[in-house]
Amino acid sequence: MKARTAIVTGASRGIGRAIALQLARDGASIVLCARDCDALDHAVRDIEQAQGRAIAVSLDLRLPDAAAQVVAAALGAFGTIDILVNNAGATKRGEFQQLSDDDWTDGFALKFFGAVRLTRAAWPHLKQQSGSVINIGGVSGRTPGPQFAIGGSVNAALLSFTKALADVGVRDGVQVNAINPGPVRTARLERRLAVEAAETRTDIEEAARNFVRDARITRLGDPEDIANLVAFVVSPAGRLLQGSLIDMDGGQTKTL
Repeated sequence: MKARTAIVTGASRGIGRAIALQLARDGASIVLCARDCDALDHAVRDIEQAQGRAIAVSLDLRLPDAAAQVVAAALGAFGTIDILVNNAGATKRGEFQQLSDDDWTDGFALKFFGAVRLTRAAWPHLKQQSGSVINIGGVSGRTPGPQFAIGGSVNAALLSFTKALADVGVRDGVQVNAINPGPVRTARLERRLAVEAAETRTDIEEAARNFVRDARITRLGDPEDIANLVAFVVSPAGRLLQGSLIDMDGGQTKTL
C-alpha cells in the first residue's frame, strides 16, 4: 500500500474508521471523511501515532459540491487517489407507513448520491492510477425486511451502481466491487442490543447471543472483519475481483 492514497468516507467511527486504520497500517496515506470533526481528528491522531499519514476532511457528502472538496483535499495532501471506499450513510429504520418523504430523500442523499458524486469526481484520478473503488452496502440490499424499506432500497441501488460501474472499470482499468456487511458491532448495533437487553431483562451479551441465534448466523461481526476484507480486495492478491458483491454476514444471506 505504500505510495497509495485512499479516501474513506464515514471514517469517524465503526466500519469506516476500522477500514481507514487498516489501510494506514498497510502503508496507505488516508483521507478520512465524515461530518464529526472531533472524531475524525481522533482517528487521524491514532494513524499518525502509528507512523502513518492521514488528513481529515469534515463535511456533509449530501451537499452537491462536497465530492469535489474531498478530491481536492486528497490531491493537495498526497498528489494521487488510488482507492475510494464509499462507506458513509446510515438509513432510518422503521415501519413503512411511518417513513416520510424526507426520510427517504435523506437515505438516498448520503449513501447513494454521496457515493455516486464522489466516485464521479475521483474517477479520472482512479483511472490514471489503475485504482480501486469499494462500495460498502449491506445485506438488506439482497434480502430486505419490513424495518429496512429505506436501507434495502438504498443498498440495492448501490449494488446495481456497482455492477454498472464495474463494466466501465473494465474499460478504464479501475477495480470496482461492493461488500455487504451483516450485523456488525458498531455503536448503532450496540444501541439496538441495549434496547433488546432492557426489554428482555438480560444483559447486552445475552441479547447478542439471542440475536445470533434468531438470525441463524455464526456470530456478530466486528468492524475489523470488514476492514480486513477491504484490505485484501484492494491488494494485488484481490485484483481479479471485479463487479463482485461480497456478503460478509456470518451466513445471514440465505438466497442465491
